[in-house]
This record gives sequence, C-alpha cells and structure tokens, in this order.
Amino acid sequence: MKNSLDNTIKKLHPLEIQVLTCFKETTKFEEVVEKTKLKNVEVMRALQWMENKNILKIKTTTEEEIVLLSNAKACKKQGFPEIRFLEKISEKELSLTEIKKETKLDKDELNVSIGFLKKKKAISIRKEGEMFFKISKEGKKLLKTKSPEQTFLEKKFPVKKNALTKKEKEIVKELSQRKNFVKIVEQVTKNITLTTLGNKLVKLNLSEIKVVDKLTLQMLKEGSWKKETFRSYDVESKVPRIHGGRRHFTNEVVDYIKRIWLDIGFKEMEGRMIHSAFMDLDALFVPQDHPAREEQDTFYLKNPKKAKIENLELMERVEKTHQNGWITGSIGWGGNWSEKEASQNLLRTHTTVLSAETLSKLKKEDLPAKYFAVGKVFRNEALDWKHLFEFYQVEGIVVDEDANFRNLLGYLKNFFYKLGFPDVRIRPGHFPYTEPSAEVDVWHTGKKQWIELGGSGIFRPEVTKPLMNFEVPVLAWGIGLGRMMKEYWNIEDLRDLYKNNIRDLRNMKMWLK
Repeated sequence: MKNSLDNTIKKLHPLEIQVLTCFKETTKFEEVVEKTKLKNVEVMRALQWMENKNILKIKTTTEEEIVLLSNAKACKKQGFPEIRFLEKISEKELSLTEIKKETKLDKDELNVSIGFLKKKKAISIRKEGEMFFKISKEGKKLLKTKSPEQTFLEKKFPVKKNALTKKEKEIVKELSQRKNFVKIVEQVTKNITLTTLGNKLVKLNLSEIKVVDKLTLQMLKEGSWKKETFRSYDVESKVPRIHGGRRHFTNEVVDYIKRIWLDIGFKEMEGRMIHSAFMDLDALFVPQDHPAREEQDTFYLKNPKKAKIENLELMERVEKTHQNGWITGSIGWGGNWSEKEASQNLLRTHTTVLSAETLSKLKKEDLPAKYFAVGKVFRNEALDWKHLFEFYQVEGIVVDEDANFRNLLGYLKNFFYKLGFPDVRIRPGHFPYTEPSAEVDVWHTGKKQWIELGGSGIFRPEVTKPLMNFEVPVLAWGIGLGRMMKEYWNIEDLRDLYKNNIRDLRNMKMWLK
C-alpha cells in the first residue's frame, strides 16, 4: 500500500498538490478557488486529474435559480407600473398623455399596465380624441391590498426554483413574459468527496514533498538533475480525444466504390441530373404507359418542361422498336408512340440513363468497353425511415462480343468481395430492359441471412440495337448504395445516411478497405 501511495505522490502535478493541501480546510469548489488563488479552469483540471487517479469523486448537480433583472429591481423600489398607473387616476380621470407624463412610464410599460388593469376590471376607458382613464371600485380595492407579485419581489434573490410554491411558480411564469423582469439561470454545484486514498494524501504534509516537474538547462549544465526526484509521467491519465478532419462517410463509400471499378479497368460515366424521358425511359424500352412513368413515381420538370431530341435517327429506331419491334425480333409494345411524352424533362430515375447515353455514342471499333457510374437518382417517394426521394445508385455495363452471363456473375462477385461480402447469390428476376435478368443477394454474416442488394442482366436487343444500330452483348447491373450502407452500419433509418450529426460522423467506423 505504501508503494502505491508513493507512486501516486510521484505522479501528482503541482496544481494537484496545491488543491490537496487546501482540502485540509475545505472541499467546496468556490472556496478552493479563493484559497489557492488559482483560476477556475486550473482547479477544475486538477480535480479531473485526481478523479482519474481515484483520489476523489466529483458529483455535479444543477439547480435552476430565479434572478431579478433591471425592471423587476426598479419595481421592488417604486412599485409595479400598473399600480403607479392606478395611483395617478385614483383622484380624477386622466388622459393617456397626462398619465405618461406623470408616471414616466415607457410605451411597453403603459401597454402592459392597461392590459393588466383591464383584465382586473380596475379601470374604465373613455375615448374622446384620445383615451381617458378612470379608476373603478375594483381598482380602488387593488390599491388597498399588496399584490402577490409585489410580495414575491420582497424575497431574497436569487431564489431556488424548486423551493417555490405552485402559486409562486405561476407568478414567475407571468413575470418572465414581461421585459427585463426575471431570468431563470442554471446554478451548477460541484460536490467533492475524498476516497480512502484521497484522505491519506490530505493527512500528509504535501507542501514539503519536493518533486521536480521540469528538467531545465541549468540542471543539465550543473548535473543537479541526478539528485532530484522527478514527477512520474502518468501514462494512465485520460487525455482529450482528438478528432482529425474526415469526409462524410457516404462520400467515403462513393469514393471507395469508384476506386474498385477503376482498378479493374472500367471507365467512369458522368452526366446531368436532368434528362428527357426519351433517354431515361424510352431508349431503355420502358413502355409509355408503364406505372413508373406517372407523376407519383417520377419528378417531371415544369421549367424547362420539354427537351429537344437531337438524334432523330435514334428517335426513329426507338419509336419503331416500341411500336412493332423494328428489327430486334420483338413485337414491341404496340399502339402509338408519342414524341410529346418522350420529350418531357425529368430528374433521372436511375443511372442506367448514363449507360443508354454511352451506348448511343459507341462504335464497333470502341469495343470491348467497360463503364461504371455512381450517382444520385430521384424517385417521387414519401420520405420515411425506409424510403428516400434521392439516393445513390451504382451502375455498370460491359460491352463485348464475347460477354456472357458467367462474366456478369464474375464481375459482381469480385465487386461485392471487395466490399466485404464474399458470398454472392444470383437468382432469377425481371426488369424491363434486361433478359435474362437476375437479382443479386449477398450473405450478411451478422444477421445470418441473404440480403437483396441489386438487379442485373444482359440488355435486351430492344435496348442495344436502337441505341448502337448494331447488335452486341451488353452486361448490365444497378445496385442501390443506400441498402449496402444500411446493412454495413446496421442503420435502421435510411435518413440517417445523410444527416450531419458531428458525434455520429466522428464515431462512424470506416468502410472496409
């Protein structure tokens, strides 16, 4: 035990020794500050260090106190404005101008007084060019009795709120609505309790303990450091946690995903947020009567409402494909295709529109080609814990004469492996612009279940032939980034992905790298 005490003494900072010496007389924070002549922050720092060393315990209590402000202090001496108002009209009727002149009340005080006295039926008002006031019987009674508010002001302030009666709390509530009357402040009290170790230290004559805090140049020159006892470095002391600069975790994930695709030879597709329905939907063989095109699912623009379709040859091929299949081997959707419907401007509903634009510009000599995109898309969804109206989507295409479904599976497995999901499952699915189509699931090791993260497939000829004007296999996938992040960080509410709570941003674990 003696060794433990000696070790603690060697670790004591000069500030701690000063405060401990003072504890022989008092452990009250304010008195310690006064006796040691230290600053509040220095005493607080010493107390925290000693609490870390188990020398003492600090219990902080907070109480609300009522403090009088300037107008209340004036009323304590001169009386409330409404009483002074009443006193001036107790003998005769006076105009508002006369009352203002004699009482020297400002506009706010006059308005408060009139409102209060009307409520108490203490005055009668007559209008003749301006307002004239006369005291009533109720007003005379009011003058004869001391008001509860005046009695309350006679208390010794500040007053602890929890010591007030129910009636007094109501008075405080009323007075707080007046300008510069009362203020509720929080009074913080620190109660210090010494531990067994602390009591032993206080009994010692710490002021005689000579522990050197610094190694000086003079000590080195003279060699006197050899005879000194140096304060031990406290490796167990708690220090403030330092948070370095960091990007939002959603941006970190976006950058990481981009790096994956770039590292395996893909080029990034970038583009606008606003597109025509033609490129976003028609070019991808989505029928014009598809429910997703209605306003409850898509954000259409009012200004500019219409887009000009520049590539008329492409538009003609897409139109024929929708109506009768063109030369794709399909029978199309039938019916009439509307250029007016296709020319509407909208916020892109998927990043697949970037794939459509890229394919429309590809030539045979550009093949093979691999592209990806990570970008925000927009759906007209009601915002709640599992739905967002804007979110990130990961898009990818591979254009190659030798591409097949097994290649698609390989790309997806490689991607998800690098994201920390080694087990990938592909199962049949259905999407308007791919055939065959497949859902992509990954195994969640924590939840012990398969989680659906996206869709994939090979673009249908009804998509590729009109866009490129030649036929070649195109592997494609679209993955919701929000779902991946939700599962990785065990986030229940999707809205939390885009909040800027500093504490959460600091503590959020880094994406697997």
